[in-house]
Amino acid sequence: MIGARVASVKARPAYRRKGVRFAGAWLFASFLKIFLKKELRKQPFEVQLRRRLEMLGPTYIKLGQIMAIREDILPSHVTDELKKLLDQLPAAPFTMIRKTIEESLGAPLRELFIEFREQPLASASIGQTHRATTHRGKPVVVKVIKPGIRETVLSDLKLLRMLSTLLEWIIPRYQPRLIISEFCNYTEKEIDLECEADHAEIFAANFAKQGNIVFPKIYRELSSRDVLCMEYFNGIKPNQPSIFELSKASQRKVINLGAGAIIKMLYEDGFFHADLHAANLIVLPGPKLGFIDLGMVGRFDEKMKRNMLHYFYALVNGDVERTAKHLLSMATVGKKGDPEGFKRAVADLFRRYLLHAANGDFSLARVILQSLAIGGKYHVFFPVEMTLMVKALVTFEGVGKTLDPVLNVPKLSRRHIMRIYKSHFSVDNLFSQLMQGMPELVDVAVHLPELIADSSRFWDRTVNTPPGENPLAGLRSGLIAGSCIVGGVIAMVQGANPLLWIGLFAAGIVLALFGKR
Repeated sequence: MIGARVASVKARPAYRRKGVRFAGAWLFASFLKIFLKKELRKQPFEVQLRRRLEMLGPTYIKLGQIMAIREDILPSHVTDELKKLLDQLPAAPFTMIRKTIEESLGAPLRELFIEFREQPLASASIGQTHRATTHRGKPVVVKVIKPGIRETVLSDLKLLRMLSTLLEWIIPRYQPRLIISEFCNYTEKEIDLECEADHAEIFAANFAKQGNIVFPKIYRELSSRDVLCMEYFNGIKPNQPSIFELSKASQRKVINLGAGAIIKMLYEDGFFHADLHAANLIVLPGPKLGFIDLGMVGRFDEKMKRNMLHYFYALVNGDVERTAKHLLSMATVGKKGDPEGFKRAVADLFRRYLLHAANGDFSLARVILQSLAIGGKYHVFFPVEMTLMVKALVTFEGVGKTLDPVLNVPKLSRRHIMRIYKSHFSVDNLFSQLMQGMPELVDVAVHLPELIADSSRFWDRTVNTPPGENPLAGLRSGLIAGSCIVGGVIAMVQGANPLLWIGLFAAGIVLALFGKR
């Protein structure tokens, strides 16, 4: 907060650097500077924020990474800077990693693996990964929670939850309580590797009929809350130069597989990879497409999934009005919210994008993200899953455009969403949904005669019972009568025309005697 105050005074334009008020603000900021680290004093606020998050440690780095994707709430200069947060951190010593594995799995490392490489593949804020080989000769990747991280993270989350209440009071516009609550929920699951194992198996089940989309097999006997042993994918990543060694046909197939997989996750399964970027995709021989690092997932409930399907269908088909309508149906309107203004602004935005689409310049992810960002202006807010969805679409578009610079993203998306749309409204699917609701329908049918009889008796009593006397009947005429009499007394005391006060007395008496009737 002190850094923000100092940075705001320093960033004032020339026309606001005059007068007594600026002199006072400058003196106050100069005093506050003594509480800041010297290397941060001259930095803009967003740089100070990123550096402080890095200094605070792994929990706050993860928080900054979540904040970086909330472009619908936070200013772009802040989210752009937070995207620079370090994801590769110093690795924990191998002796500590060995101890964690042996204590967690209850056996010496040599009895668990015939080979285990001490040099990690990667080291992130919460865990690190190593190559290994099982006793059955299977090449695997072993992910290990860094020693002491869980306790540190849980302690930090308690502090953040308390801090969110204060921040909500200070900067309610940026929804700090919402962002921190979402972050805490995701992080608590991310430090439990059994959750990631569950996610991998759910994804594998969802894509069981699509052999070209694969997820790493989980070796449960070599996994625990602190250790995750999974299949090693020996392939290339879409952001590596070797991807261009594939034939053009294979590159087009990779694009198509990625688009189909992501659209299926989002709009058919409602269960999707929420930390998707090029480094988490592996292109395997075939070609096949593998997804890794499945600790963070997003979920849409049935209602949200249905609304998302209708929204995306309208979006890729250029239906402006329905796009705005379905987007609003997924929002929460805050105090002073203006949903109609939001719909008009989104419709105007989409029309502008359609004009660019005619020139082949159209980004689905960008139009969705800007639509969500408009919501803040009209106090219309969206769940974090919406921005996580955008992150997945950004990855799909980025990889696709890298391999095919003239890729028509809406056209490719339309083909996949049409397949899901037709499947959703197929006779078999509609019949299946009807059968799911059949127990309730049967229950209503069985009790229908009783419900009709009860309804009939209720209406019979309501229609045939004479209404009771209203205890407030005559209240209005009584008040008017009393007012007339009081007015007559006042008129008589003040010596008004006798006809006036006599008339008021008479009207009051008549209303008092006959007003109820």
